This record gives sequence, C-alpha cells and structure tokens, in this order.
Amino acid sequence: MATVRVVHRQRALWRQCHRTAAIGICHLHTTTSSSSSHASSSKEHYKVLVLGGGSGGITMSARMKRRLGAENVAIVEPSEMHYYQPIWTLVGAGAKGVASSGRPTASVVPSGVKWVRSKVQEINPDTNTVRTGNGMEISYQYLIVALGLQLHYEKIKGLPEIEDWVKFKIGSNYSVLTVEKTWSALQNFKEGNAVFSFPNTPVKCAGAPQKIMYLTDAYLRKTGKRAKANIVYNTSLPVLFGVKKYADALWEIVKSRDMQVNLRQNLIEVRADKQEAVFENLDNPGETKVFEYEMLHVTPPMGPNPEVKGSLLADEAGWLDVNKETLQHNKYPNVFGIGDCTNLPTSKTAAAVAAQSSILDRTISKVLKNEKPDSKYDGYTSCPLVTNYNTVILAEFDYSGQPLETFPIDQSKERWTMYHMKADVMPHLYWHGLLKHQVCVCVWGGAGFT
Repeated sequence: MATVRVVHRQRALWRQCHRTAAIGICHLHTTTSSSSSHASSSKEHYKVLVLGGGSGGITMSARMKRRLGAENVAIVEPSEMHYYQPIWTLVGAGAKGVASSGRPTASVVPSGVKWVRSKVQEINPDTNTVRTGNGMEISYQYLIVALGLQLHYEKIKGLPEIEDWVKFKIGSNYSVLTVEKTWSALQNFKEGNAVFSFPNTPVKCAGAPQKIMYLTDAYLRKTGKRAKANIVYNTSLPVLFGVKKYADALWEIVKSRDMQVNLRQNLIEVRADKQEAVFENLDNPGETKVFEYEMLHVTPPMGPNPEVKGSLLADEAGWLDVNKETLQHNKYPNVFGIGDCTNLPTSKTAAAVAAQSSILDRTISKVLKNEKPDSKYDGYTSCPLVTNYNTVILAEFDYSGQPLETFPIDQSKERWTMYHMKADVMPHLYWHGLLKHQVCVCVWGGAGFT
C-alpha cells in the first residue's frame, strides 16, 4: 500500500508540475504596482487577495492567475527583493555567494497580477478587508495568507547590533543581513569553541542550525584547524532530529566527527565583549551554563507574523488557524493559509509549501464551485541535511514523523547526488525551470527547497 501511495503521489505531482509552477517563483515580466499617490481613503477590490510575497505567496498568486485571470488577483508585499533562502546554508559556509540567492520581487510576481508594494497593517476577516501601510483598504472575496514568520534576534539578551557581529565572531544563516557574517566567523576561526544554537520556539527549516555545524567541521578539517576546535551544538530540543530514522544517522556522524551535542539547552544571552554564550537548561529552569566561543552561530527565536497574531485569524499562540488537511481557515471559510505563518503541525520548510500549494489550489477550486474540499494534505515536508561540502541526507516525512521517501534507496545515507540536487539543480529549477515548464519537480524536487 505504501508503494502504491508513493506512486500515486508522484504521478499526481508530475501532472501538477506540467500544469503549474508549483513550487517555485514564476520569473515573469515586471508587473504594475500600487501607486504611491493612493490617499488614505483609497479602496480596491479583488476576487483573490494574497498576503505575502515569499515562496507560498508567489506560488499561489501564479495559481490563482491561471485559475481566475490576473486582473482578479492582487498580492501585498513590501520587499523589493525576493530571496531563495534555502541556499543560505551554503552561503554561510562559503560554498555559494549571497548574490545568487536574490532576485527583484518585480521579476517574480506573475505578470498582470497587481503588486501592492506595502506592508499589511490590519486584517479584518469580518468585513473582508485588509488595510496596508500606505493607506489602502483592499476588499476581497477570498484571502490567502502567506505572511511567513517573524525572526526575534532581539529576544536574546546582549546580542550586539548586526554591524558589530564580525568583530564579535557571530553569524546567522537565517537572514540576508547576517548570513555572510557566518562565513566571516568561519574564515577567522583560530582555535576554541564553535558554538551553534537552536531556540526554544518553532523555527523554519529545523535542520539548518545543525547543517552549518557539519559544514563548519568540514571547513576546519580542510583548513587544518579542526584539531584545535571544539564543535558544540546546543539545542533546546530533546532530540537531535525529530524523525528517528534520520536522527540515528546524524548521531553516528556526530560521534564519528567528535562533535558535542547538548540537548535541552536554550541560548538566552550573549556576552559579546567576553565572547561568551549563556544557555539555560530547559529541564531545570534557572540553571545556566556559560560557553566561551571563537565562533557563534545564532538561530534566533521565531514567532508568528504580528499582523496575523493581532487579527481574528490567529489561534491562541498567534499562528494562522487552518484545517491541517485542507488549509482552509477553521472559522472563516473564505480565508486560506500556506507556509510558515500557519499552525500546521509539520516542519516549516519550502518543501512543505510546495506540497501545500497543490492541496490549497484544489481546496480553493472546490470552494469556488461551492463544493466540499476533498484533497488532504498529509503533512509532507522535507529537509536535505547537508553533512559536508559534498553530501546530503535527504529527510522526507509526514505529520506523524514517519519517513515519506521518494527514492527506492536508503535516504538516511549521506549521498553526493543529493548534495548536487540541493546546491546546483534546485536553485536553477526554482528560478528558471518551473517558469518555463521545461522540467518537472516532483516530491524529491520539493525536498531541495529547504
């Protein structure tokens, strides 16, 4: 039955890839934007309004354009640049350049779709309206929320201003402003502790905090510095990875490469002038341990998008409250969600967005016909765990944490083919192949986008 299920899933996604640019960003023509002359009373209406111009928002804008016509779709996104964030793991390790990760937002918004270049200020689902930072009030018939999550570097006591990170040997692969500072800290490493953190919050791409640890180990070996280095991974989690099959493989790597992993340790303070990081023992609150560092990689605490959290669309924790199978809002049937902003109980990855986009498209198509949604998202997500400059363990799994693998091989093994897929194949497909419908990216392709 499992084999049949995978085959059906692959066939469905094969068809999906030829119909749509399902996973990535549609690199099309520059689109019109909202005029800066809008007065505070300016009002517009769209059949579908998409909030957020990340992978989920752009993907769903493209799908809705194909389904309803560009003139019926608008997207609200303030950023002038769109970033392919999965490549930042390799940027932080010096294997890729940061410039390769970005494109102008104007080049990825589907042509003809109205781009409102502004922040979302307020969402009112009772009146089917959204207020933007530039004074517009936009009404909608259907709303797709794809606003992502919020990084909270400020919640770490003592963490210096970003411009001082190089001096204090701190980096983070979670922001375009900080990812190159990881590479700087790695290059400037001499001897001592290389410390890596994982916060006590939901995060996007839960494998990323340890991917840079493996790459740091590989770099220090390559440059002859590993003998004078201690690799320390302090994670708030009670496990190394959430799926046992892959965790077992990762533990073997940790042991064979002489890395130190400390569970249930949460970064609460940085004493940059002393190059010290303070971690709290989550199993004994109040108990702390200080680690001196020669290099510190910070994974920031993360939380819900503030506009979602402050709206009627949020659950008690502030995440967009959607049905975990259909992605339709649990209270407002004309509202839908995708990606990191939702309370879906799966890992927040771009691969998850890829899988969710086809389900959400099907859900909306049914709602448009006043029919009951019939497609069900199984929680599929994936994480290509980079373990060296030429190897990846490709983790794929579902809501229950059970492996949901694509290839007829043991994906818990390190493989250079999977590294090549992540580092070289998937970025190209993200920007070019999916646009031109020249290639198909099925389940394994989604895996490359984390």
